[in-house]
Order: sequence, then structure tokens, then C-alpha cells
Amino acid sequence: MNIVLEARNINKYFRKPVLFHVLKDINFKIDQGEFVSIMGKSGCGKSTLLYILSTMDTEYEGELFLNNTLITGQTRNQLSYIRNKHIGFVFQFHYLLSEFSVLENVMLPAKKLADKSLKEIEQDAFQKLKILNIAHLAHKRASQISGGEKQRVAIARALINSPSIIMGDEPTGNLDSHNSDNVFNIFKKLSVEQNLALLIVTHDEDFAKRTDRIITMEDGRVLP
Repeated sequence: MNIVLEARNINKYFRKPVLFHVLKDINFKIDQGEFVSIMGKSGCGKSTLLYILSTMDTEYEGELFLNNTLITGQTRNQLSYIRNKHIGFVFQFHYLLSEFSVLENVMLPAKKLADKSLKEIEQDAFQKLKILNIAHLAHKRASQISGGEKQRVAIARALINSPSIIMGDEPTGNLDSHNSDNVFNIFKKLSVEQNLALLIVTHDEDFAKRTDRIITMEDGRVLP
């Protein structure tokens, strides 16, 4: 099995207003095609950990590997490229640009990466919308579609650069049970059919129970 993401001895301190040890010796691996959820009470360090794993936060001790390459200590520009190319993000809020069309929203990360021609990016974006059964919305403005559809567009956008892993921070937090189910099924399908790794922070126990593995956190530690 290819290991997509590995955290080794990750420690994180907040230094203000007083020294606080927020993440304590975090170790785990995520394999290609594995669908993993992170659970734990509010304040246990889940989101802090996700920020580190997603290369947004570089102020930590320990080592982080993506596709068996050490990414700890790389420059801001290198990390920005790695993040855009290899990590897809799905948040609780979709962060779509409401005046742009659905297709334009999905194309944005690929335009930023600039690895492909505009025509190729547009074809790719359309393909991703097809996978998520929302190709018929391609030319609608993001402001004209429903909440469940917006979250699907956000997932399509996360997929546009063919990432190694999708990371989600409460991606079903704002959705009703029907749309939460839809998002879960999309993630499951991506893990099985596209062999994509997924790491999802969630409070939703029903969601977590159906993933391949749950990483449980308490007081900044991963429980054995």
C-alpha cells in the first residue's frame, strides 16, 4: 500500500498568552484509497492538527511526509505548490465565489496551479462536475444553487488538480441528514473508485462510523 500522508512525532505549542502544549506526539499514517475520520471533543486539537497536515501551519515540531517526501521545512512557495497540487480541501462553508459560474469556481485552483491550458482545465472541471452528477449546473451562478449542490461544487473544486488526498473540516456540518449522506457517499465513491485518500474532521458519529478508520483525539493526543 502506498502511504500518502504520515505524521511523525508532531508537537505543537501555543506560546501566547502562556505556553500551552496543544498537540502531543502525534503519529499516524494514511494509505492511498483509505477513508479516515478524526473525532474528538471541541478544543482537543483536531482543527489545529488539520492545519499542520495541510501545510498551512508550519510552526510545529516533528516531521510530515506527503507521498513519502518530507515536506517539513520546505519554503512557503514550495508548500503553496504542494498544497495546491496534492491536497484538496472541503470545508464546512463552501467558499464559492457567488458571482462566478459553477464551472469557473471549479476551475480556480487549476488556473492558480497553471499546469494546463485553459481549455484542458475547462474540460477537467466539466469532468469533475460529471463525476458528482452536477454537470447540468455548470453555467449557473454559484449563488443560484442549493446548499447541498454548493457542497458538491466545493468537492469538485477540491478534485480539480487530481490531489493525492482530500482533507475536510466538518464538511457536513452545515448540511441536513439527506445532504450529509450524499457527501458521505461521494467521499466513499472517491475512495473506492479513484483510490483517493480522505481525511475528514467531523463531529458526526454516524458519518465517522462508516469510514474505514476513526482517529480519536483527546487533550491533544491520538488515543491508541
